[in-house]
Order: sequence, then structure tokens, then C-alpha cells
Amino acid sequence: MPPANMSRCGIVFRAVLWFLAVALVLSPCWLTLARSWAQSNQQATSPTAPVAQNAPEMSSQESATTFQVNVRLVELHVVIRDAHGNAIGTLRKEDFRVFDEGKPQVITKFSVEKLGPVPAPEEKSRESSSSTPSPAVPDIPQHYVAYLFDDIHLAFSDLASVREAAEKNLNRLRPTDRAAIFTTSGQNNLDFTDDRDKLHDALLRLMPRPISEQSLNQCPKMTYYIADLIENHQDQMALSAETADALACQFNNDAKFLSLAQNLAQNAASQALAVGNQETHVSLISLKDIVRRVAATPGDHSIVLVSPGFITPEQLYDVDDIVERAVRANIVINALDARGLYVVVPGGDASQSALLNPQETQYQTDSASADADVMGELADATGGIFFQNSNDFDEGFRRLASSPEYFYLLAFSPQNLKLNGRYHKLKVTLNTTEKFSLQARRGYFAPKQAPSSDQQAKQEIEDAVFSQEEMRELPIDLHTQFFKPSDEAAKLTVLAHVDVKQLHFRKADGRNNSDLTIVSAVFDRNGNFVTGIEKLLQLHLKDDTLANGMSSGLTVKSNFDVKPGSYLVRLVVRDAQGQIAAENGAVEIP
Repeated sequence: MPPANMSRCGIVFRAVLWFLAVALVLSPCWLTLARSWAQSNQQATSPTAPVAQNAPEMSSQESATTFQVNVRLVELHVVIRDAHGNAIGTLRKEDFRVFDEGKPQVITKFSVEKLGPVPAPEEKSRESSSSTPSPAVPDIPQHYVAYLFDDIHLAFSDLASVREAAEKNLNRLRPTDRAAIFTTSGQNNLDFTDDRDKLHDALLRLMPRPISEQSLNQCPKMTYYIADLIENHQDQMALSAETADALACQFNNDAKFLSLAQNLAQNAASQALAVGNQETHVSLISLKDIVRRVAATPGDHSIVLVSPGFITPEQLYDVDDIVERAVRANIVINALDARGLYVVVPGGDASQSALLNPQETQYQTDSASADADVMGELADATGGIFFQNSNDFDEGFRRLASSPEYFYLLAFSPQNLKLNGRYHKLKVTLNTTEKFSLQARRGYFAPKQAPSSDQQAKQEIEDAVFSQEEMRELPIDLHTQFFKPSDEAAKLTVLAHVDVKQLHFRKADGRNNSDLTIVSAVFDRNGNFVTGIEKLLQLHLKDDTLANGMSSGLTVKSNFDVKPGSYLVRLVVRDAQGQIAAENGAVEIP
């Protein structure tokens, strides 16, 4: 048997553990102590295992925990405009109806969001003895718009018109807006910023960058659309029309050169198809990359595709992939037809050396129409707007790029959803006689498999981090502090204060148990993710501790090494039952 003094030591050791647990509750440095204790105790108590009577009441560790899986909501951002294009924010939940594959759904979440300047937080602490007044807190970015100019397909005359209108639109950006200038060629891109000078400079540097230069006196006049008909669909009427054009422009309609004219038309079709495929491929790859970039911005975001249009005869999979990525990330793709009010001149225009025959004129008309199809499809599938057949580009950019003053957030839980990855068609209607226009995405993709509880929890937290919606399902408050050890470096502290008495606990083994995942994320002033910390806090509180030792709550600290500048801080807290709280903050470090 062990000596008696060993037993006494065990009693003393347990008493020390109890004293440390109480100290953790009362000490402002409780999190650091808890982490140190957890690191020294390799056999941490499982949240589902019975809790020993001498187990600590709080611990912080990196190990995974078990979450209950909630039904994933399908969210819809809906913009309602009146006849003058102004956003309406006076509708109620009862005014909306949502249909999934034609079946009415119960709207379980509804809110009216108003974009605009965000009031500065009431108080920002600063760990500094300096009496210098605190700098003004920056506006929190709310809306991100990516202007994507299809410089591969844009003609210089069209580009000049849309560029002027885009510049006017940039002058109307709000302090909470961020804009980016991208091109399908990938040249002279400018990432999200609120620097008007950089945005204007990026616009001025735009220029057409086709993969292959086309001669004004091309003979025969071959488009990607007609080339596709000839090469991929073996359309003999299209080949005959192009042969007639080649015979007229190259051989002065001398019938004895008909065979040569046909060969010339066939070769022109082959070359035009290869160039067209490459240009379309590059444009779609660029759009896919931009969707991926925009998805990483927090808050409301959209893309404005400025293009004369193009066809996608061999790239339908790429188009579907772009739509799926945009829909999953709640990205709206708006499109502006840079050709404006477009017409095909019967018989050809001054750039052509010979008049087009009636059949070829019809093909040119069909080609011009087909070029717009993919832009309409991208806009319709993602809930965007396709602005076409108008030379009023100022109005076009106002409707497509400017953030609406109001939008509605609707959500529902799909019933009996099959995990097959299938696309579900959505429809939103209004129970009103007013003639309003409605903008919302047209569908969503069902998951291909049921996520594990850990995957579900991780996805919910990630979605909340890259959102800007403030959620109040848990009692938390966000505060920030900073100090500067030097002119080039700063220490930023994010404080998550939790009102412990308002948490939902599960009772087991005489303890009040709860697990909190606390994520602090830091973005720069333009919405670029800088850094983040995730912490798991496990609570096993005794009744007396919960009743008498938690009156002031708990504060979790996350420390970051940053450079001076403006930052957006996002705090997300999730408990084991799937309840989430999220808050925004902003800090300016001079």
C-alpha cells in the first residue's frame, strides 16, 4: 500500500487543481492559463465522456468536438425595384413566395438589409499610455463589385463607350463599396480597392487584346458562329453561303473557281473555329478565376461582365461549372452588352469588300444574336441582370454595378432533399399588384453527399466568417485593442466577451457542459483575408461556479501581429448545438 503521505499529497494536489480552476474563472488571463494546463495534460477529457469530479471546469484545446447537424438553409438575396429602377425596402415576409422545383417553400428566415455607411463602433480600446486621440474608425466594406472587361472580344469603338460609362459609375461608389478591374486577357488587373485614382488608371489602360487579329477585308467574312456550323454541324447551307462570299470577294464571281472558293471557305472556317475556341476558353477560364476571387470577399458581392458576347459551342461544361461556383458562393453575375443597340447592316457594311448575299446576312444576324446567349444565361442562372439593346451605358452600369440601397435576405430548408448534386430550379414571386422587377438567383445545387457533423460545423463557420451578417444567437460582444511596439509593427488583440449565464448548457455528471468554437478573422480594408485564429473552449461548470462565479462573463483573447493600417475584424462563435453569433468590427492603426 502507498504511504499515508502519498494519500495526503493526492488531496493537496486535488485542492490545488480546484484552486486553479476557480482562478481561471476569475482571472483576466484565464485563457492563457487554460491553454497551458491543456497542453500539460495530454489526456484531455472527451466532451462526450463522463466528467470526473476533480476535472477542470474550463479547458482550451485544438481537438475536434462533436456537433449536431442542422438542416442547411438555402439563402436568397432578392432585390426589388420600382419602374424607375429604384430599390424598394418596404416589403414584408408575407409579400414573398418561394418555389423549389415548383413546390412552395416555407420562408424560415427573412430580413431587410440596407446598404450604406456603417456607424462607427461606440468604443475602441487602446493599450497605450499616449494621450493622442484615437484615429477615426474606417467604414466596414459592405459591397464588392468586380468589373470584368472582355478585352479579348471587345472592339476598340465599343470599349471606348463602355469605359467612359464605367468611369462615371466608379465616381458614384459609396465609402463602403470596393471595386476591382479585371480583364479576360489577364493583363492590367486591379484587385479590390477604394482608391479612385488606381481604378481610373486601370480603366485608362484598357485596350482590345484579341488572340488573333482579323483583317477588315477578311475574305470570306467568317464568324465563330458560322465556323461552328460548318465544322461541327456540317451545315452545307452555311458552307455554300461562305463559298459564294469567297467567290465574290476573291474570284470576282467567276464560276470556274468555285472549287477553290469552297476550299477557301472551308479553310477559313477551320481557322476561325480554332481561334474562336481559344478565345472563348481563355475568357471562361478568366471568369472562373474571378468567381473564385470574388467568393473570398466578405459580404455582398457581384460581377459585371462587359462584353460584346461570344458563343460556347464546345465549352458548355465550363459554363455550367462557372454557374455552379457562383451559385454556391451567392455571387451575382450581371452582364452588359458592349455593342449597345446592335444591328446587322443588310448586304454588309463599309468594311467589307463585297456585298453579303441574303443567306450570309441571315447567318450574320443569327451570329450576333447567339453571341449574347451566354451572357444572358450567366445572368439568369445567378440572379443577375442582362443589360442589352441599349446605348445608355450610364444607366446600364447604374443598374448592374451600383449596390442597391435595399435587398431582402430569404432562406428556407429544402424538404426531403435528395443528395444527388442535382440542380434545383428556384422561383421567387410577389403577392402584390405593384409592377416591381425582381432580381434573385434561379436555382441551387443539392449536395452530393451528407456532410459529417464536423464538416457541417466547419462549413457553417466558414460561411459566417466570409459573410457580414451580424447574428445574435449567442450572447457575445466584440472588442479590439492594439498597441505599437514600433512604427512598422503593431499588436492587435481581438476580445470575445461571452455572457456565460445566457449560454445553453447540457447537464451531465453534475456539471453544466458547453463547447464553443471561437474564430477571430482579420481582413484588410479591401476585404482581403489577412489572418485568423480558431479556438475551442470546453466548459464543464459546477452549479455554484455558474451561479456565483460568472457574473462578469468570460473574455477570450486572440492576438495578432499586424502592420499599421485599416482592418475589418470578424468574430464568429458557434456552440455544440449549432447556434451561431457573429459580429463585425473595424480598427484603424496609424
